Amino acid sequence: MQFIDQAEIEVIAGNGGDGMVSFRREKYVPAGGPNGGNGGWGGDVILKANPNLQTLLDFRYQRIIKGEDGTKGGIKDMTGPSGDDRTIEVPCGTMIFDADTGELIGDLTEPDETLLVVKGGKGGLGNAAFLTNSNRAPERSQPGQEGEQRKLRLELKLLAEVGIIGLPNAGKSTLISALSSARPKVADYPFTTLVPNLGVVRKPSGDGTVFADIPGLVEGAHMGIGLGHDFLRHVERTRVLLHLVDITSEDPIAAYITIQNELKAYRPELAERPQIVAFNKLDALDPEDPLIAELTAQLEAESNSSIFLISGVSRQGLDKLMKKVWAVLDFDNENALDDYGIPLNHERATRVSA
Repeated sequence: MQFIDQAEIEVIAGNGGDGMVSFRREKYVPAGGPNGGNGGWGGDVILKANPNLQTLLDFRYQRIIKGEDGTKGGIKDMTGPSGDDRTIEVPCGTMIFDADTGELIGDLTEPDETLLVVKGGKGGLGNAAFLTNSNRAPERSQPGQEGEQRKLRLELKLLAEVGIIGLPNAGKSTLISALSSARPKVADYPFTTLVPNLGVVRKPSGDGTVFADIPGLVEGAHMGIGLGHDFLRHVERTRVLLHLVDITSEDPIAAYITIQNELKAYRPELAERPQIVAFNKLDALDPEDPLIAELTAQLEAESNSSIFLISGVSRQGLDKLMKKVWAVLDFDNENALDDYGIPLNHERATRVSA
């Protein structure tokens, strides 16, 4: 399935039904009077969050969405049936903007949360509504009002608690496939992953936590270079960033700095979000190689945090890494200690150490 995270649609509510002009005509009932009923309301258009959807692909093919028109009023003062509302499902995490003004109309983050985007038109009055002492036989009615319509821009920001970031080929897809049942494409060249991948990772308690592999971050991503401009928005809703650095790359320290600079340039507060930093691809080096200790010391100094040493391929160090992730996500006590006896307090929340 294609991953589509932006779409523009036009939503049109149903028109109200016209009022009816009718008179009561029954045997032995002379001058029965008006009995034309009112028209029904037009149907609304409503957006509803569906946790089982992960893309806005449907709106690539369905650009115009319309509510049902109300029905004309009937005889015997019967009001016409209202048009059915049109409920459209979107993924959780969808933000809805007015395409013309840029105004944020709503943000659907909770399952089954709804948002009324356009209201149906009111039904017109039938001639029975115009009966007065001076006008005992009104022959006029009202037409139904037109429903609201507007153009919307939908923007999806994935709902994931942990965002896995790093330069292309840092091993993000390999890690998410090792931790979850997600099976993204993995290859030994950059930009293998062209869309965000979601995976559910189970805590020891059995609860599921959503991880997102954020692809395409390169130098200049915040300006539209590479793929990062399209996918940096998905980092915004994460609670924790898991920053992978390829220890076998030409300059791992520069790689770390590049991603940090992109986060700051895109949205400064992202660089202050809790981060767990890990050197990946440890399986590619000799465990006794002094380069490991040298690079680890350099990155610890640069990041002001301890560094995890892992391998997504061999799963080396993943247990220790995940204990830290769970400790940070469960961080709700200023006096709490993590699995390594380190205080999880607010002063250290921006740079999580092992």
